[in-house]
Amino acid sequence: WIHCHTPATDASGTVKATMDVLFDDFKDHRMPAHLRVSMACCLNMCGAVHCSDIAILGYHRKPPMLDHEYLDKMCEIPLAIAACPTAAIRPSKVEIGDQKFNSVAVKEERCMY
Repeated sequence: WIHCHTPATDASGTVKATMDVLFDDFKDHRMPAHLRVSMACCLNMCGAVHCSDIAILGYHRKPPMLDHEYLDKMCEIPLAIAACPTAAIRPSKVEIGDQKFNSVAVKEERCMY
């Protein structure tokens, strides 16, 4: 966990919730100065997120859910396996209906989330 090279948090939901709360303040110029809102994907906070006016930490509590049908079309499976710092992701073949898909499996006991 020394340094991640891949973002692990989808920020779209967090950004939407934050901007819903702050929208009127931005629109009516009620902020005292420029405001910096940043989000970190883990506790390492690379990118100096902690120096922002508002810092949001995306903390995972559960192992990732997998969509086996689309996984091999959305990312390169060897890169997804290599990105895991605890080797909790391994290659897998999944059969859905009469089709076989290249996918991954997560060893939940090794997953750091």
